[in-house]
Amino acid sequence: MNRLVIIGNGFDLAHGLPTGYCDFIDWYWKNIITMLLKQELNGASFKDELVCVEFSIRQSNYYNAFKDSKKVHDFSTLLQFVLTYSESHEPHLAHLYNSCKMNFYNGFFKIICDKRSIQNWVDIENEYYRLLKDCLKESDNLKVKKLNAEFEQIKNLLELYLQNEVEGKFNYTVEETPLSEIFSKKKYIQNEIATFRHEFKAIDDRAIHLTSQKNKAKYEDGKYLFEIENLYLLNFNYTSLVSCYLTKNLSKSFHIQIHGNLMNKKNSINFGFGDEMDKRYSEIEETGENEYLKNIKSFAYLNTPNYKRLLDIVDSQEFQVYIMGHSCGLSDRTLLNTIFEHDNCKSIKIFYHEFKKPKLDGSVDNYTEIVQNISRHFNKKKLMREKIVNKTLCQPLPQLQLPLK
Repeated sequence: MNRLVIIGNGFDLAHGLPTGYCDFIDWYWKNIITMLLKQELNGASFKDELVCVEFSIRQSNYYNAFKDSKKVHDFSTLLQFVLTYSESHEPHLAHLYNSCKMNFYNGFFKIICDKRSIQNWVDIENEYYRLLKDCLKESDNLKVKKLNAEFEQIKNLLELYLQNEVEGKFNYTVEETPLSEIFSKKKYIQNEIATFRHEFKAIDDRAIHLTSQKNKAKYEDGKYLFEIENLYLLNFNYTSLVSCYLTKNLSKSFHIQIHGNLMNKKNSINFGFGDEMDKRYSEIEETGENEYLKNIKSFAYLNTPNYKRLLDIVDSQEFQVYIMGHSCGLSDRTLLNTIFEHDNCKSIKIFYHEFKKPKLDGSVDNYTEIVQNISRHFNKKKLMREKIVNKTLCQPLPQLQLPLK
């Protein structure tokens, strides 16, 4: 039996890397705020291809505005400052009033900044697809081109952020960690086999038991042995963090960076949407307009041999899936359905994230949320319940903190 470890952004976050959507957004706005506050408030301005922000505070408001500017530290506080000190006026009276403006040149960026519900990268991809379907409803091809151009700007900025603020600042050299043990754990002996067998349905459980009995001779002391044959990493992240876990037992050839890696033209980053099972997807194809398909992940997969390598792995023999830091959201539905419903997939084990404090609904971790997301990738729900390992046999994803360079 093989093991396929599915790695998502939560894996990078578990190493203390600021790769979350909120990290990216905060970085962008903090840079703007820093540049604005270095200038005089009666003439501060910032402009790039995404936004334009301008301050012009009249003298009578200057003291209060200066105090309030010290509280500006992210997008929401900057927006509140702009709203507080903006006044409508006739152009010839402009010198008598405050004039604070925030204009967005990129409409998609405005939407994802305004929406507080957006917390993860999958939420951005889902939002893109929602807007794509709106264009379909309106039969507006020009609007699709604009949406894709704006989405491309965000993708380029994200790649720049990850390259400079993550790859360029953190030391990926790791020694032995709890994650190293999970990656390298391939042999199960005696009482370990009993626990391991519970992660599978009865028919697979018996097969594991019989295999361990056949392998008894491999141990001189007579202990039963069950060994994972091959360990594969299916990495959805763009960073090169996983490379520090590659060893003689887990070589580069067993690592698939399915969504590409940074600043690599041969395996460029694949950021978009991948749910061909959605009811509206066939309508998108039937438009005959390729612009609608520009950011559908399946087409980008064909630019590299990675997807075929994955198919070869899942077709080769039985395997167990480990989920490490992947939300299993709809934006990767087509690919995940291919893995989860495959006859060779015998078990899906979740390494969940424990929250620092309980959520408003009382939840203390995201195990149930991941299970709910996984269920959406199954057409056969009975199969889903047979394959997902119950929480008592799962464990939290270990949390580390990598040092700065």
